[in-house]
Amino acid sequence: MRTDLYQGHDYYMLDDLLTEEHKLIRDAAREWVKKEVSPIIEDAAEKCVFPRHLLPGLGEIGAFGPYIPAEYGGPGLDQISYGILMQELERCDSGLRSTASVQSSLVMYPIWRYGSEEQKQAFLPKLATGEMMGCFGLTEPDHGSNPGGMTTNFKDDGDHVILNGAKMWISNAPFADIAVVWAKNEAGRIKGIIVERGMEGFSTPTMHGKWSLRASDTGELIFDNVRVPKSNILPGRDGLGAPLSCLDSARYGIAWGAIGAALDCYDTALRYSQERIQFDRPIGQFQLQQKKLAEMITEITKAQLLTFRLGQLRDSGKATSPQISMAKRNNVDMALTIARDARQMLGGMGITGEYPIMRHMMNLESVVTYEGTHDIHLLITGLDVTGLNAFV
Repeated sequence: MRTDLYQGHDYYMLDDLLTEEHKLIRDAAREWVKKEVSPIIEDAAEKCVFPRHLLPGLGEIGAFGPYIPAEYGGPGLDQISYGILMQELERCDSGLRSTASVQSSLVMYPIWRYGSEEQKQAFLPKLATGEMMGCFGLTEPDHGSNPGGMTTNFKDDGDHVILNGAKMWISNAPFADIAVVWAKNEAGRIKGIIVERGMEGFSTPTMHGKWSLRASDTGELIFDNVRVPKSNILPGRDGLGAPLSCLDSARYGIAWGAIGAALDCYDTALRYSQERIQFDRPIGQFQLQQKKLAEMITEITKAQLLTFRLGQLRDSGKATSPQISMAKRNNVDMALTIARDARQMLGGMGITGEYPIMRHMMNLESVVTYEGTHDIHLLITGLDVTGLNAFV
């Protein structure tokens, strides 16, 4: 069982920009991760099992809906606090962060922003504690980067609607109590619907054979003439912009989270370089190893500055979707590069479960794809800076 020795790396003294509350939130999350998750995460990943007993603890540290107001059971924290929590979780494992960010940004966020008062009161307090878990149904087997092409649909049936279709690659699906599902009505307009476990015709088969996010549950959502009350339709907003706004919140959390994975790989490589002796001296004394470490901490520091500023913009309501896309793409790409370089520094030991690097690398191969691929985010930035749409 690996001892978690991580203490943090802050080359540009960004702690000076954090409030005391931010630091308390970070330290509490880090302590919980070290005590409850780090000792079991390698075993969970090897066995491809999500440790569901961690869910109440995630609720206790405020990882579920950190920015949800207290009146709905949330901590009512700012966006930088949300980012800090996601960074501390992904510093341990991307799958752990995925569980929390899906719950926060893709389930609680749309209910809070677009739900009725009755929906908010019924679901948000239980989601905040982890008593109830949710998932987000947007991606379909044939529609990933083109969510507007979805075929999942519902038809009017008096006080209910009849929902048919399928969603794929859905984090939390196998154990979720509710699913916030995006589907087209008879006019072709996209709406959000809360589908509850136990509704006839609703199933959530687990997806097997993953080599990435192995300590996270991924599944499908199948709707076979599911009869859903109209009171479960989110009334606040419709159209593709509604689910995309939820993805903005999730992508923001990923931008912070990816820094956590990069920090853990850097920390591991740095420690190894000081302890591993070759040619009668630590490998950290060789120029090529110092080059790798110097580049790692430089890229991490740039990502920290980018993301902290994005958090300020989110808190002031000024952050744009393209700005969020830039941070998500840059930071995940940065983390993948660092994971690969760190793996090389550890040589053969880098592919073993004795160190976390290979697990981070495999996880990040999913993170670079989901919630907008690397290339799609490049095109979002390209559209923003040129005004010319490459998607048509």
